Amino acid sequence: MRKLFATAFSLWAATAAQAENCQIIGNQTLCDDGVSGQRIGNTTYWNDGSSSQQVGRFTYNSDGTSSQQIGNHTYYSDGTSSQTIGTTTYFSDGRSCRRIGNQISCD
Repeated sequence: MRKLFATAFSLWAATAAQAENCQIIGNQTLCDDGVSGQRIGNTTYWNDGSSSQQVGRFTYNSDGTSSQQIGNHTYYSDGTSSQTIGTTTYFSDGRSCRRIGNQISCD
């Protein structure tokens, strides 16, 4: 989920192929697959020890990956991309995630 959180809503991040549901409460992100994170300033610290830092339209992850947001498109360093239309983000691999209030659901 890190890729999605870090880009689409400045806190999103998705890597899992299965359906996931997450809730954002203040600076905390809690997902039903056990992933959680805490945002402090422009950096999100994840419970697996990794982190994501947002600098302008760029997001840098501690594993060396990154992304760049241009308008409603996000381009990831692994060659994939996503487009956000309204409350839904569509990924180039066919996945999508939708945010309603503080809930995020991905398929």
